[in-house]
Amino acid sequence: MSAKKSALTAVSAALLLPALLAAPAHADDDNKPGAPAKLPAEPPAKMSTVGGARLGQPGTQVNLLPGAPALPSNLTGRSWIVADAESGEVLAAHNAHWKLPPASTLKMLFADTVLPTLPKNKVHKVTPQDLEGVGAGSSLVGVKEDMEYSVHDLWLGVFLRSGNDAVHVLSAMNGGIDKTVKDMQAHAEELQALDTHVVSPDGYDAADQVSSAYDLTLFARSGLQKKDFREYCGTATAAFPGDQVPGRPRDTFEIQNTNRLMTGAGGVAPYKGIAGVKNGNTSMAGSTFTGVAQRGDRKLLVTVMNPSAGGANPVYNETAALLDWGFEAAGKVKPVGELVPPKGSDTSPYGSPAESHENNVSAAAAHTGGLGTALGIAGGAVAVLAAGAFVVNRRWPRGARSRRTPPPTD
Repeated sequence: MSAKKSALTAVSAALLLPALLAAPAHADDDNKPGAPAKLPAEPPAKMSTVGGARLGQPGTQVNLLPGAPALPSNLTGRSWIVADAESGEVLAAHNAHWKLPPASTLKMLFADTVLPTLPKNKVHKVTPQDLEGVGAGSSLVGVKEDMEYSVHDLWLGVFLRSGNDAVHVLSAMNGGIDKTVKDMQAHAEELQALDTHVVSPDGYDAADQVSSAYDLTLFARSGLQKKDFREYCGTATAAFPGDQVPGRPRDTFEIQNTNRLMTGAGGVAPYKGIAGVKNGNTSMAGSTFTGVAQRGDRKLLVTVMNPSAGGANPVYNETAALLDWGFEAAGKVKPVGELVPPKGSDTSPYGSPAESHENNVSAAAAHTGGLGTALGIAGGAVAVLAAGAFVVNRRWPRGARSRRTPPPTD
């Protein structure tokens, strides 16, 4: 690959090039064969009240003040949530704590759990045992046995192609699938994501594996505190290692992020200010998606689970509609709850019906240390981006990982 073709460029999602927008549609995730599973038509009458009593109630929860826009009319998701990424205030929600199959949005928890344990420059030679148990019909990035990959390469495979093969190799490096599942479950409990039961680290359909829109939003919020997590979930395309011919540089091939709001694939309009984070799609879960975006000084997180509208795009279209609503509604709604910080934080009370909601939000904001001007958070809340805009790394070629400016093109 020439230096010109592999040049690193960093642009906002609003500036994605036409060539990227015209990229062909592809499978978004681990699409298992078969018709979507039949999920319960109605949410449970009683759900968790972590983050506030309103969030445990079925149906749509919103407090519109004078001048507030109406919620979008095209919403078909079984569960969704709109939250301020910085303060943690939940602006609106619908069945936020309904326990549903998460598909590969669960990879956000996997990454948030395992990323800190493995140095990104560590190189691993893949064994047949590493790839055992990858489910039939899984999304794959193309990891091959007896080939070497850096941890950095494998994380690109996880975030961009939702590669279950990459997840299994990283899990093996973390001590195995069973240990990784236990680590993920413990981290979910630390984050107070109590709707989540982890069975597989990649989100592949499994009996009793569930999460919720609320929990998935907590995972995204926690993950976005980590620099590498932000880099990977905000990367639109990258070069991935391919075959090795003796005496020649190793081949690479391009991989593209399956987040259609970022790339514009499949006829979805790219969302201005989008910066990740993760999509999912299986026969049991249907489509799921958590996205983070910024407009001006406002940062929003939206999660949508299992829209009833057909096709691959409703989860993206409904996310975009909820982001638009959230940005327009800022300051015009009374929050219906909050995203709680992790256990052990010095704010209180967490996980209760939150009668002192306003005090909790203020304490949670203080807990972030004021939130710096980089996309990063200290302690348990989310991110502020420099220059008032999220940045999407369109290309992140090997050998240019730490560059802030494009390498020479001559």
